[in-house]
Amino acid sequence: MIRRRHLVAASALLPLGAHAQGDAPAVASRPAPPMPAPGRREWAAQVPQIRLGVLGGESESDRLGRYDAYRKLFEDTFGVPARMFFASDYSGVQQAFAAKQLEIANMSPAAYAGVWLDTNGGVEPILVTREPDGSTSYVALMYARADSGITKLEDMRGKAMAWSDPNSASGYLIPRAELRAAGINPESFFGRTGFAGGHDQALVAVLQKQYDAGVCWSSGQGDESKGFTRGVLTAAVEKGLLDMKDIRIIWRSRPIQNGPIVVRSDLPASFKKDMVDFHLALPAAHPEIHKAVERGSAVGWVPTKHEDYAVFVDMRRAEAAERRRRN
Repeated sequence: MIRRRHLVAASALLPLGAHAQGDAPAVASRPAPPMPAPGRREWAAQVPQIRLGVLGGESESDRLGRYDAYRKLFEDTFGVPARMFFASDYSGVQQAFAAKQLEIANMSPAAYAGVWLDTNGGVEPILVTREPDGSTSYVALMYARADSGITKLEDMRGKAMAWSDPNSASGYLIPRAELRAAGINPESFFGRTGFAGGHDQALVAVLQKQYDAGVCWSSGQGDESKGFTRGVLTAAVEKGLLDMKDIRIIWRSRPIQNGPIVVRSDLPASFKKDMVDFHLALPAAHPEIHKAVERGSAVGWVPTKHEDYAVFVDMRRAEAAERRRRN
């Protein structure tokens, strides 16, 4: 049985700087900043093209449809070619950053922590997604099929768990860390575990009865019958791939700081400022592009910093230490 005192210990996992969902104050209305003026910048001598990384988890055609107008807007605004890098999984974007083959990407918090460690601080977060209530967080949800008889976390003892990706915060690192804090050893609690290759793939694997449960990211807010306001389940419902009656939510994490927009640390300060200004103006100036890229209830971005993700760096170090201990 999960003990209350262990759940109290898990509160230490709340990322620094994250506003708890539902408790954040409403954001005061303020004039939207203008888009940066079109034209080639001085930084183009050092950054002759903008290479944008996109994490895996959905088909390439879906990602291309969502991101192409976003890519073109970079070109029209800054006068340099913009290229998309579609990774098959989280590690693809991490490796591309480490090889300096990317300038900017929207990453998961755990993926950012991984590449920050891999590059000895060679990347930095500049912006984080903001929700309508002012919060900058989401949750991890564990779900099972509605017909499985699984109604709570305890029912997963000895059952098969589908993790999303080893570099995913909501799909791997956060659930494992919170389970440990609650006195549950993920290595022995589940009968079988595996990586599905992404959030979407994990959902499909559970629905097809390859696993008993999976985990994914979600706002955790709004109408559950619609998959909440944003996240993996929201997108699956909107695409007609999921009816929420077919699954049951059996566990949710504490708030997790939203993933950041990340740039390489070695790029010019003027480039970083332009990237911040571009994204702060995007929701009002080009709402359809913003909606396509963000999908869901997010209303824009706010500045962030590395300290907001220090907890994820600690988690990755702890996971690495655990692997070494097992080996």
